Amino acid sequence: MEINDITGKIIDSAYELHTQLGPGLLESVYETVLAAKIERKGLKVERQRSIPVKIDGLCFDEGFRADLIVEDCVVVELKSVEKLAPVHSKQVLTYLKLLDFQVGLLINFGAARL
Repeated sequence: MEINDITGKIIDSAYELHTQLGPGLLESVYETVLAAKIERKGLKVERQRSIPVKIDGLCFDEGFRADLIVEDCVVVELKSVEKLAPVHSKQVLTYLKLLDFQVGLLINFGAARL
């Protein structure tokens, strides 16, 4: 499956979820339901996957946790805040670098519009 098909299914699922539940719930609720919706579309999803940090020959497995990893090639970071901050996109870029992925999605369920 091509990356655009994968990201399209993720975004469609997120839009459906936001339309159904609206803003204001905890991030963990959106994560649980979004993972199930994405899986229903036939994609493999991992929740809260550890992202190791390797530095100076040392490896720290508990460095970070990605909200969702889809098809082992897309990192999905979820937020439930009124407004995204610059640190949120930096977080996704860090995950992409550490995982050696090319594509990441930052999805905010906290605003009135997805």
